[in-house]
Amino acid sequence: MCVWTIDRGLPDAVRMRILIIQHEDGTGPGLVGDRLAALGADLDPRHPWAGEPLPPDLAEHDALIVLGGAQAAYEPIAWWPQVFGLLREAVRQDVPTLGICLGAQLLAVACGGEVRRAAKPEVGLCVPLAYSNPDALIDSVPPGARTVQWHYDEISVLPDGAVPLMYCADGFPHQAFRMGTRVWAVQFHPEVLAADTRRWAASDSLADSGIDADAVLAEIADAEPELETVWGGFTERWYELSKQSRPPESRHEG
Repeated sequence: MCVWTIDRGLPDAVRMRILIIQHEDGTGPGLVGDRLAALGADLDPRHPWAGEPLPPDLAEHDALIVLGGAQAAYEPIAWWPQVFGLLREAVRQDVPTLGICLGAQLLAVACGGEVRRAAKPEVGLCVPLAYSNPDALIDSVPPGARTVQWHYDEISVLPDGAVPLMYCADGFPHQAFRMGTRVWAVQFHPEVLAADTRRWAASDSLADSGIDADAVLAEIADAEPELETVWGGFTERWYELSKQSRPPESRHEG
């Protein structure tokens, strides 16, 4: 039995309405949001931590972005059940989605994967990530590109059906994965530039983990032009793919 789902491909003239879920102050969409707005997307940010409601489903949105935060995917956060429900709907309907850091971990847990405290934090620039499988979005990232990392938990088990896309050879194997054809998750932060990490460093006790905050921040600041180019381009590619109709084989599930 096949259940047909909604074809969310959009004509170029139609503005894409993107639901953005932000989990705390200071962790907004940053570079990703700026680039999407410049492309003409209609951004709908929601702040459940501040009491703003989340929609019951994705019927009024064309895409979904779930951002990072200091919470853990395995904690009893009040709005987690709603986020899990929206992520599962995105996977069922192949709604264009980008889960970032905690957002990637929430997608993993929502779909049956596992997240745990990492043996050590991953903070600073990760150079480089390695590629696991071909992918229309991840293949737009040039080899050797650097990205900002800032996480204390890790995805330990991917969900069934997940396609691994990127890994780090030093102990963080699940840096990017895909569910279906257009639901992507990245452990790193494509949205972050130097100003964001300065705020984060001020609130985290990096020295307790043996991390030199000044050195980390200086390295990120020096890399900012590269980060803007690489991850701005990544965002544009995600937007382009999100506006396209899905391939026929992805429009039904058995």
